[in-house]
Amino acid sequence: MRTKLFGWLLGFLSILPLAGRAQTETATPKTVPKPVAEAAAPATVPKPASPRQLFPGLFEAVQLGRIFRDGKTFVDAAPRQRPATILAAWQREKSKPGFQLKAFVETHFVLPTDSVATFRSNVQAGLRHQLDTLWTVLARPAAPPADPNDSLAAFRSLLPLPKPYIVPGGRFREMYYWDTYFTMLGLAEAGKGQLLHDLTDNFAFLISRYGFVPNGTRSYYLTRSQPPFFASMVNLIAKDQGNGMLLRYRAALEREYKYWMLGAEQLAPGTAAHRVVRLPSGAVLNRYWDESTQPREESYAEDVKAAKLSKQAPAKFYRNVRAAAASGWDFSSRWFQPGGGLATIQTTDLVPVDLNCLLYQMEQTLAEACRVAGQPVQARDYTAKATRRRAALLALCWDSKLGWFQDYNWAKRQRSAVRTLAGVYPLAFGLATPAQATRVAKELKGNFLRPGGLVTTLSKTGQQWDAPNGWAPLEYLAIEGLRRYQQLPLADTVARRWVGLNRRVFTQTGKLLEKYDVVNPNRPAGGGEYPLQDGFGWTNGVLLRLLEWYKLE
Repeated sequence: MRTKLFGWLLGFLSILPLAGRAQTETATPKTVPKPVAEAAAPATVPKPASPRQLFPGLFEAVQLGRIFRDGKTFVDAAPRQRPATILAAWQREKSKPGFQLKAFVETHFVLPTDSVATFRSNVQAGLRHQLDTLWTVLARPAAPPADPNDSLAAFRSLLPLPKPYIVPGGRFREMYYWDTYFTMLGLAEAGKGQLLHDLTDNFAFLISRYGFVPNGTRSYYLTRSQPPFFASMVNLIAKDQGNGMLLRYRAALEREYKYWMLGAEQLAPGTAAHRVVRLPSGAVLNRYWDESTQPREESYAEDVKAAKLSKQAPAKFYRNVRAAAASGWDFSSRWFQPGGGLATIQTTDLVPVDLNCLLYQMEQTLAEACRVAGQPVQARDYTAKATRRRAALLALCWDSKLGWFQDYNWAKRQRSAVRTLAGVYPLAFGLATPAQATRVAKELKGNFLRPGGLVTTLSKTGQQWDAPNGWAPLEYLAIEGLRRYQQLPLADTVARRWVGLNRRVFTQTGKLLEKYDVVNPNRPAGGGEYPLQDGFGWTNGVLLRLLEWYKLE
């Protein structure tokens, strides 16, 4: 059953934005298509209120009372009346004998459903039939601006989108940023060119509307982004349809770049603010960040509980947790102090290898867009930015002893000790030297390769972005990076093991899953704050691309 879609009430201006200003920290061609996001677009539109803002008191009671197994259920629910009406009813009824909070919520809200849960696979029809069918199961129609007669539109958490889109599956009932790129890889192989354009247009729309791409299309995600794969999406389309696509999306790319670089010019060496870090050398790199210092609304009870176990001030802890969510790796030993758990999380102290490779690609893409537009001066400027970023990243993050790219702790001025698959990004995006790529391939084969593919980290902590789990986007980027540097036998091995694992689980269960146990292929993946999810957008996209690349059935 498809999630009910909505738009905005244009006059809803009384809600204060969630995001506050961060404090500076000190360390220790063809015919030109019409642009979809004009350069003169307004800086932002007023952000819609999140569920916690709309339902104060009731929100905390529901989330801390854990009346639903998943904290995401309530924040995705659609109110049946205006918030003031619901809150007044709650105040009247909550102290009455026999009051049941869950029954109250079910009366006053429409709870979300899982469309994949009602879908029945046909294992006998084969893997490719499953992939073809799932695109329709995961598809959603456009959610245009609100009907002015819909008085409840502004009170639902789902954000509007002008074009059809794809959801990951399971509890993820909205469009997600980095998930969508890997889903698009499969859509490209399936010949769904119009949907590729629709998805890219949706991201341009989000950038035009909010100034950035939110983590996902929910109001409670409007304080953070995710790994910035928009440039990859644009390049994917341009590869097929020409450089005119660079011009079509140039304004959106420039605006997203400004979001990531906000505050960079004002930073003194050795300080950081928002998503930028200026190193003592003067070089500027980026980090993951969230503008809020409150518990995540979709994981409110989990965050409140976890904060009590941390020595960090709650605001700092919540910021680090949210920044890890912005990375997509929520959670991993990658973000923890060595040997520590979630209580020691230090995401905002780290300059991540993957994020800076993505921004290097964004700078290169903008340089090419300027060249296509006949603006060589601007092209040279973006090329220079990319060159400086690459030099800084290689100097700080390459560990010649390990033969691996490590995140860099800018606060402590030292490389992280945790090895992760983020180290393959410099290969996937072409920053590594050939000698470095050879060392990385050796490390992958010797330490990360497992029967089902590549393990995410070398640590088993119970977190989902650690051993023994493998994830489609990281498997794909490793394979792509190895192919780029002609490490073809290892790329072939990783691809065949990952495809084999996907196929085996599908044959046994009829499902394509969010993540997999690559150490013991007969055991379901685990860890994290929620059960293993079925669907699954990025698994499907990567799997179909690999089936086509390697001519597998």
